[in-house]
Amino acid sequence: MIGLVSAGFFLTAALALLGSPGPAIAALLAIGRQHGMTTGLRFYLGLQIGLAVAAAAAAAGLLSLIAAIPMAMLVMTVAAALYLVWLSWKIASAPVGADLSAARRRALPTVAGGVVLGLTNPKAYIAFASLFAAYRLSQDGALDMQAKWVLCVLVMIVVDIFWLWLGVVLGKMRLEPSSERILNICFGLVILATAVLSLAELAVS
Repeated sequence: MIGLVSAGFFLTAALALLGSPGPAIAALLAIGRQHGMTTGLRFYLGLQIGLAVAAAAAAAGLLSLIAAIPMAMLVMTVAAALYLVWLSWKIASAPVGADLSAARRRALPTVAGGVVLGLTNPKAYIAFASLFAAYRLSQDGALDMQAKWVLCVLVMIVVDIFWLWLGVVLGKMRLEPSSERILNICFGLVILATAVLSLAELAVS
């Protein structure tokens, strides 16, 4: 059996950790603002697939196994950081104003891009590991991890569609090109900061 009180605490913590700003949310906001809901759903779908796989890896304890392999965590962290730096640049330098319509046609978000970000998002791995270790929903170990995985996936589906929708709302606002540029830079800086923090944590450890 799964304790309802424990599940409630777990959901609250999951909403706080998985719904707080990070590279995936910054990307969803930027893509929703630039491309709209219909096109943005491609990236959203890929992101959910990637995050679900990352959550499953955390639930299965695969992160501990990988950490035991020499250089494996270093390679994963550096690869993820490089992708995040590239993504931050693409978002921060995205065209604004009159150039935006042409840019939308040239650089449509893809399912594959969402999957890559979901799989290489260090913030997500840290959140999953923390949630799975800090709470116990059932005395049955297998049921406990399965329930946590399902709840995490449900939380991500809800909070990420909200952030994508909010990006769409921002895209419908009539902003000056300078304000659009500031928004793009802010989104890019959030993603860049995540990449820098992941490398800093690796250096400290």
